[in-house]
Amino acid sequence: MIRHYTSNPAVSVRSASITELAMASQRLLAVDFEVFGRVQGVFFRKYTKKKAVELGIRGWCKNTEEKTVTGQLEGPCQQLSHMKEWLQKTGSPSSRIDKAEFKNEKEIEDYSFKSFSVRH
Repeated sequence: MIRHYTSNPAVSVRSASITELAMASQRLLAVDFEVFGRVQGVFFRKYTKKKAVELGIRGWCKNTEEKTVTGQLEGPCQQLSHMKEWLQKTGSPSSRIDKAEFKNEKEIEDYSFKSFSVRH
């Protein structure tokens, strides 16, 4: 912990140490997602798995009868943030993402999944 002192000795301002910041980025999070738009028949699940593996994200994804792709993600906070942004803005080359919803985000003690998979 680093403390910064002002000219008033009764007031000190605390900033996060590098260790505290590193620990925060390594917190494990889990989140459910659903992506809407042209996301079926365009290799969206294949590219989602590729990106998840690249980022060290675990979980799964699958097509729904409503023509969306849904799934669960687990991983360190920073990597999960990158994955969520990818699902919102990038997707597969032929996809068109109208919106991505994320629900039930929570901190977890340990992984529930061993890897990332595409479910059918």
